[in-house]
Amino acid sequence: MATSGTTAFDLPIDEIIEEAFERTGMRGNRTGYELKSARRSLNIMFSEWGNRGVHLWKVKEATIPLVEGQAQYNFAKDNTNFPTDISDVLEAFVRNNTTATAPVDTTLSKIDRSAYAALANKLSKGTPSQYYVQRTVAPSIFLFQTPSSSFSGANFQLKFFYVARIEDSGAYTNEADVVYRFIPCMTAGLSYYLSLKYSPETVQANKLIYEDEFKRALDEDGQRTSTFITPQTFYGDGV
Repeated sequence: MATSGTTAFDLPIDEIIEEAFERTGMRGNRTGYELKSARRSLNIMFSEWGNRGVHLWKVKEATIPLVEGQAQYNFAKDNTNFPTDISDVLEAFVRNNTTATAPVDTTLSKIDRSAYAALANKLSKGTPSQYYVQRTVAPSIFLFQTPSSSFSGANFQLKFFYVARIEDSGAYTNEADVVYRFIPCMTAGLSYYLSLKYSPETVQANKLIYEDEFKRALDEDGQRTSTFITPQTFYGDGV
């Protein structure tokens, strides 16, 4: 039996909107305002997805040169290397790239605001070992210790994996910045958002479908790694 031989299925924004409207029971031609309203709802939904856990397809890596004595790193201080789409930082490390063929990475521990605030001398110099992420509109990363003169410059880098924001929908001819696994829940989610405005009688049904689709997609969007179980051993009198 012949198959297509392709795996490139995707939907442009206008077809996502049309599918979502049809699920609310609204068929036929769309007014310009309805299209604009649907695109706005889609962008709001993408923002809401930022509260739904880590989406692996939006995890990126960034590399920032270390600057002697500098604790805070953000786009304002380095608009060439620091990402503009950062939402949160997952892991970070500093790299000694003096020998390009044998770089040495040092893992950084993530601390919260209270732990960072408790540090006595936040500008003390040395080899960075901790970082704090300030999640404002334009996020910043604070290092402790700050890089010393022997751990800064072109050969020393702050590297981190971060969760990027989902791109805006933009033009109706664009495709959504969503991996194919999330196309079903994206469509279901938009139909739920539209039903709130245009089809109240279908809200509950569309919400149930949306939450079911999202849970299935989020469960799938994980990393499969090996698991090792070590039995607990007791000696003597249970010590």
